[in-house]
Amino acid sequence: LPDGLFHILQSLLNGFDIRNCIHKCLDGDHRQITSALAACDKLTHVFILACEIPVIQIKSTYIDAAFLKGLCHKLQILSGTGCRKSAAVSTSQWAGEQFRAGKEGVIFVGACGIAVRSIAPYIAGKKTDPAVLVIDECGKFVIALLSGHLGGANELALRCAGYLKAVPVVTTATDLHSRFAVDVFAKKNGCAIFHMKAAKEASAALLAGESVGFYSEFPWDGELPEGLVLCGKDGRPSAAADPEKGEIAGEAPETGIAVTIHRGCLPFKNIVHVVPPAAVLGMGCRRGKDAASIRKAAEECLRESDVYREALKAIASIDLKKEEVGLLSLAEAWQLPFLTFTEEELKAVQGEFTPSQFVKKITGVENVCERSAVLGCGQGTLIRKKTGRDGVTTALAAGNRRIRFE
Repeated sequence: LPDGLFHILQSLLNGFDIRNCIHKCLDGDHRQITSALAACDKLTHVFILACEIPVIQIKSTYIDAAFLKGLCHKLQILSGTGCRKSAAVSTSQWAGEQFRAGKEGVIFVGACGIAVRSIAPYIAGKKTDPAVLVIDECGKFVIALLSGHLGGANELALRCAGYLKAVPVVTTATDLHSRFAVDVFAKKNGCAIFHMKAAKEASAALLAGESVGFYSEFPWDGELPEGLVLCGKDGRPSAAADPEKGEIAGEAPETGIAVTIHRGCLPFKNIVHVVPPAAVLGMGCRRGKDAASIRKAAEECLRESDVYREALKAIASIDLKKEEVGLLSLAEAWQLPFLTFTEEELKAVQGEFTPSQFVKKITGVENVCERSAVLGCGQGTLIRKKTGRDGVTTALAAGNRRIRFE
């Protein structure tokens, strides 16, 4: 194994707290390696090919194939690695496997051209592409090649460059000019982002020194970044503008950002929606209710409330429903946790709720969907009261969510 590549692998592994894995592997102690991987709290950043758990992989077109095969065998790793002409799988095929598997990041060690040609057929879009880095074989440069913001390639490149004592190569304009980037803001706050064309326009405006509006349904921590103007729901700058926070009174900006859970929140002509997972869908249903009816009721609740599905952080109900197949099916389909609470926990929730003697007779508490939604939010605010249709009840609550500027 060339010294330069050995240094790259060792530095990255050690940087991500996988101590001396290369040394252990060369010594043949695969049990210690497996134990080290299992104990690591950063399994999403393991850098030796494809383990069952890790989501970030490393690919080199120069490492000796025999070495990699032995390494994979000792680590009990299934890998499609290829090196030069002895490759078992082409670099492009390997890259495709990583994209299809939903890896969060892919790292190439070698030439940029090889990486570009390998990933080109699989690039889909900003919201879905993984971070792609390229590291030269001498470990001098770490290049953020694809998905710098939403995919996290820029941040990952900086981390890897730190481990290698290399030069990070980041080319996104907002980073180069130290301007606010709404996609990075959304990612760091765990939010979904919608209307990417407007996001580009917001970045272009900030880079040109123009003002971009900012409206939020939620409180925030930190200082409003330079270039953002605090506005009300009507898109007009705040009357109580604070110049120290970059707030300027005047006409409504054409382009703006809204932190909201509502599709119809449109304070600006060109608007980016940053949607935090801040709402909980409270549900109740008759025993054995079919999954299709439950899903339809949930979708109609969101539509009538003008709330993004991505704004949900959980589905909630009473513990009597913890095995209800239709509710479990919905939670699985929408990839949300299903929270259940006891009768006593629901009774303790503060607020005014729509009573039902029938529900009380069955569950012991006069309302399930509203109370469970509010409790699931950590005593949030009810934003849609109980609605019943076809044996399914729904309610929405939101709150107790803050965003932050770094």
